[in-house]
Amino acid sequence: MRRRQKFSPLPSLEAPNKTPRDFDRELKRVFASDCLIGIDEAGRGPLAGPVFIAAVVLKEDNFPGSEEIRDSKKINPQKRKRLSLEIRRHAEKITVAWAYPTEIDRINILKATLFAMRRAAQKASKFKAAPVLIDGPFPIPDFKGEQKPIVKGDQKSLAIACASIIAKVYRDRWMEIINRRFPGYGFSRHKGYGTKEHLEALALLGASPVHRKTYSPVAQRISAKLSK
Repeated sequence: MRRRQKFSPLPSLEAPNKTPRDFDRELKRVFASDCLIGIDEAGRGPLAGPVFIAAVVLKEDNFPGSEEIRDSKKINPQKRKRLSLEIRRHAEKITVAWAYPTEIDRINILKATLFAMRRAAQKASKFKAAPVLIDGPFPIPDFKGEQKPIVKGDQKSLAIACASIIAKVYRDRWMEIINRRFPGYGFSRHKGYGTKEHLEALALLGASPVHRKTYSPVAQRISAKLSK
């Protein structure tokens, strides 16, 4: 006897003509929910600073600017700030979590990101029990609620794209503030990414307390300093 295959309603969501709003409306139908929680991160790649996670509890999907919302990396800083204000006005709830460089160095960036996602998701779910949509292929470990990892979710889902923008705006602001405490690295400009300016400053000044010391460019420069 042939084994019945488990039916999955999700493949239709991959249609290329679906807007992020359409994608989320279809997911609400699939999950029989009037609300979704989008989760995304900002700052996995930089050499310095925390990784920030935002969870956005989104019910309304037709607010000013909603049709412009996409992956935060594809939106310029001024527009991101404007859209973040609209998201904050119209989201049911926003929670933010982060993992500092010490945690990233101790357990690695993937685990630190997933654990911070769990913290953000738990806080959001306490406010509203709703399906959690995660940008990327990995589910949140030890999370009790309903969840769905979505590869390139920040391009497909409005709720995840909103979380992408909030996480990016919060992290950029953090890097601008920390630039005052540790001047000379240019954190307010490159936000901790490995630009030529950043690498030159790192070679000259050495690693700061907010650098990720297990990241290769930082570790190499620490080693070079110690060998002199």
